[in-house]
Amino acid sequence: MAESNNPQDQKYRGYHPYQDLQVPIHNLYKLPITPEYLFQEEAIVQRRSWGENLQYYTGTGYLSGAILGGTKGSFEGFKAAEKGDSMKLRLNRILNSGGQTGRKFGNTVGVLGLIFAGLESFTVHLRDTDDVLNSVLAGLGTGALYKAASGMRSAVVAGAIGGSELRGINPPKIQGWLWVDTSVEPPSCCGWIYDQTR
Repeated sequence: MAESNNPQDQKYRGYHPYQDLQVPIHNLYKLPITPEYLFQEEAIVQRRSWGENLQYYTGTGYLSGAILGGTKGSFEGFKAAEKGDSMKLRLNRILNSGGQTGRKFGNTVGVLGLIFAGLESFTVHLRDTDDVLNSVLAGLGTGALYKAASGMRSAVVAGAIGGSELRGINPPKIQGWLWVDTSVEPPSCCGWIYDQTR
């Protein structure tokens, strides 16, 4: 294919899916070499939306809390087994204990993720910038809100812990996708590249 000086053609690269199969079909597709967005506003914003943050933090929190709580509860159920119990009764005790503790831990950590995501999106909206301070403020507010019913002192301590600890679990924000070598076919999963500065 001849090189073109048309600026529209510079945004795409040729791709022939059947080149190695020795078939008479000669379709040549034009694939983009830069990210494509449906709306121009999406190209400007380089972070997750509040809904994506909400789903990520809540879902990850619930799943990890349920796994850790289920493991802890299963061990407790195993330790609580009595000497004369049958194997069926022991297994029932382990499963019941694991399910109960896993559910409790999952709900607790999921709610923490929900509060954190809401507060972080709110601080990003208020400050109109996306930096570490938003995560610290969201962690501070999450801890304080979660322990607010336990009294002022507990809320302050939990807020300080949340402000310092929740920053460590904040995932990298998605910058977009990019193909480093345009002569190689892009992966089907779009090859997300993460910005590790956050």
